[in-house]
Amino acid sequence: MYAALWRILPGPWWLRTLILLIAVAAILYGLFFYVFPWISPIITPDEVDLE
Repeated sequence: MYAALWRILPGPWWLRTLILLIAVAAILYGLFFYVFPWISPIITPDEVDLE
């Protein structure tokens, strides 16, 4: 899967690496500022059981 992703990205290795870093940063931004706040009222810490 990662090799296929690497092959479809354009440019030399340094540009591919830069594109991947920007993509990872965008995904993390979306998770922290949209997904996690949206889901936090649904999952309360009182309901989590790790036994």
